[in-house]
Amino acid sequence: MSRSERTPEQSGSPEQRPGATAEQDHDGVQDPLRGSWTSRTWTAVVGLAALLILLIVFIAQNTKEVPIRLFGWSWHPPLAVAILAAVAAGLLIAVCAGTLRILQLRRRVRRTKRVQKQASQD
Repeated sequence: MSRSERTPEQSGSPEQRPGATAEQDHDGVQDPLRGSWTSRTWTAVVGLAALLILLIVFIAQNTKEVPIRLFGWSWHPPLAVAILAAVAAGLLIAVCAGTLRILQLRRRVRRTKRVQKQASQD
């Protein structure tokens, strides 16, 4: 059956079709290769292991000390440590900014729901 020959009940996503689940394809057959929590975890572990290997190689190849001066302080860490510290500081700033944005959006959603609830009660 082609896509154009399907009835409205047979078309659309699995959530829109009665009796179909997200793990089933358009013919109602369960997909044996569907994604799962375990497969996503395994993918994350493999990706992080590869990143760790690259990080170890990076640190091993960048051991030369570099001078760093900031607000009157001066120290001489290895280049890899200085770069990784800068990356960590950048990530921390990004996490703080993202967290503040999420809190702002949650507050806005709560406020909107409260206003809608009050409007529906009036």
